[in-house]
Amino acid sequence: MSGNEMSAVVSSPLVQVDDLARSFDVSAPWLNRLLERKPRQLLHAVDGVSFSIEKGKTLALVGESGCGKSTVAKLLVGLYGPSRGQFVFDGKDAHQTYAGGDNGRALRRRVQMIFQDPYASLNPRWRVADIVGEPLREHGLLQSDAAVDDRVGELLSSVGLSPADASRFPHQFSGGQRQRISIARAMATAPDFLVCDEPTSALDVSVQAQVLNLMKRLQRERGLTYLFISHNLAVVRHVSDEVGVMYLGRLVELADKTSLFASPRHPYTRMLLDAIPKMHDTGQARTPVQGEVPNPLNPPSGCAFNPRCPHANERCRSERPVLQSFAGIRIACHAVEEGRI
Repeated sequence: MSGNEMSAVVSSPLVQVDDLARSFDVSAPWLNRLLERKPRQLLHAVDGVSFSIEKGKTLALVGESGCGKSTVAKLLVGLYGPSRGQFVFDGKDAHQTYAGGDNGRALRRRVQMIFQDPYASLNPRWRVADIVGEPLREHGLLQSDAAVDDRVGELLSSVGLSPADASRFPHQFSGGQRQRISIARAMATAPDFLVCDEPTSALDVSVQAQVLNLMKRLQRERGLTYLFISHNLAVVRHVSDEVGVMYLGRLVELADKTSLFASPRHPYTRMLLDAIPKMHDTGQARTPVQGEVPNPLNPPSGCAFNPRCPHANERCRSERPVLQSFAGIRIACHAVEEGRI
């Protein structure tokens, strides 16, 4: 292998998502459609999302509720299959691998997920020892019960809990402690890639900081790669290296954290950032996020953001923009392309 080829292999991203899409059939039952003469209805939850994540880095996806962030998460861990597009993990088509028996099991060990609600994602009838130990037994990573118990104790210690907590039930913990248990379970298989679906949104602010610092520490120690999904831009600024802004199933801006927070380009990104309270603006009125996300079953023609955008023109209302690079930032906006903003 030549030096150039070796360099290309080394620099290839761990996670590569190309034109990923997922649609759901939300049509009325067949007989209703026949009698009422209604067509089938498809909900395009994710519609052509593309991004990459380098090993050891964090990409954050942000946006309002209903923009498709959680659907992207479930596509990457194999809970949903794609309607279109590809997810390549470490050079291999992940969705084909997920369906491939032993190869699929091996991939699932390397890709794990932390869910939004720690109480809902933990079995209330199981003790913590069973919850955290289940991946170890399911994947056959440890054979004896004693080895599993020792490993569970190590995992609990790594997330700031006591090995003695293994004998307790989820309801005996606070919300932050339950999320630490979820993180310990996700870490049980020694994954390379963690998909974090709003892991701190159900927690108090002080507890959020503890969990975020824990995740940052684990990333430094173990070289983890994160896809971090959140609607809280203050949290995103703390944890991310790159930020992708989603709107109605599509990425509208993708940039490194510093560039995006310092000089956002897309009108939707600007709207989200303007709504954040700022310490130096105490006493000044904040700009609320205008309007609401359109009905995804009946999205606007052209740019989906055009009904809420102060810079929209006729082209915006008729032609859907595509993600393009402008000075290292990828943006889907006609106004930016034309130099109007």
